[in-house]
Amino acid sequence: MSERKSVAVLVSGGVDSAVVVHRLSQDPSLDLHLFYIRIGMDDGRGDCSAEEDIEMCSLIARRYGLPFDVVSLHQEYWDNVMEYALRTVKAGLTPNPDIMCNSIIKFGYFEDRWGRDFDLTATGHYASTVFDSEGRKWLGTAVDPVKDQTDFLARISGSQLEHLIFPLGELPKSEVRRIASEARLPNASRRDSQGICFLGKINYNDFIRRHLGERPGPIIEIETGRKLGEHRGYWFHTIGQRKGLGLSGGPWFVVRKNVRDNTIYVSRGYDTDKQYGTELHLAEMHFITADPWGDAALDGVRLTFKNRHTPDFFPGTMRKLADAPGEYVIESDVRVQGIAPGQFTAIYDPDSRICYGSGIISGASKI
Repeated sequence: MSERKSVAVLVSGGVDSAVVVHRLSQDPSLDLHLFYIRIGMDDGRGDCSAEEDIEMCSLIARRYGLPFDVVSLHQEYWDNVMEYALRTVKAGLTPNPDIMCNSIIKFGYFEDRWGRDFDLTATGHYASTVFDSEGRKWLGTAVDPVKDQTDFLARISGSQLEHLIFPLGELPKSEVRRIASEARLPNASRRDSQGICFLGKINYNDFIRRHLGERPGPIIEIETGRKLGEHRGYWFHTIGQRKGLGLSGGPWFVVRKNVRDNTIYVSRGYDTDKQYGTELHLAEMHFITADPWGDAALDGVRLTFKNRHTPDFFPGTMRKLADAPGEYVIESDVRVQGIAPGQFTAIYDPDSRICYGSGIISGASKI
């Protein structure tokens, strides 16, 4: 008789993690314990949406007769993830708090304090794991390319991955909804959350405004130097942004920022060359399980990549820079829209099956 395994299940109140609980609870060899990570607002107040989420998680726990705990990582979140976001934005770069939240909070502090007491930790991420012939565990993509979240997991460590399972990786979102409906889960038709990580209904611009304030500056058409309007601070805008500029006669895209002068440069038209590029310079490269190429990358290796959360995997060639440790350059086979310094680029094998890790887009010329 096989030994039973204990599993910490991170639940959010949404349908994805509820279906994870439903599927795992059908395996008699697993002992499940549900956890909700509480994060309050930056002013110390509670979050009303969190109370709704916790009540939903409690319903799921009672439905399956499972233990459920609410744990707080409030201070750790604001001291690490949002401090990183504010520092990055203030430097004129584009942060990704979700990526840092996963590596530092969900699979960092939670694992160190609670997850380590269990054999495994399960989440509702759309991802999978792949084992090679040597028994090494790699982060794999989900079967649903629209929901694939490996780009949000591309900064976790190999030791973190060793402890994780992703029960939804083999399911399309439509199947997850169907399972939830058939199982009559109370959140079967609940909308997916769109907040930062698990922070709830926070308005990102309001958050930035509270901490960095407003600083009006000009919006300039890059081709002509003509002033088109004003913005309220370069930190509200990112390279490739189209909405929220308040300009008529568009579409207009942000193509450059001058942090010193607090100036935003834009270009008009969906097909303007100024919003596209084919070269991505990556710094601080991070490999999850292992570097699959080593020095072979000095001559260039074929791969696919994502430079933002999108269903599309772009093909290209990546070259390791001999004179700059940890730095690489990707030459994309196709034009890439909105290459924003500070964003993470997730890198994959040529078949887009395995996520090897990620690098941070550099490019001082854009800011």
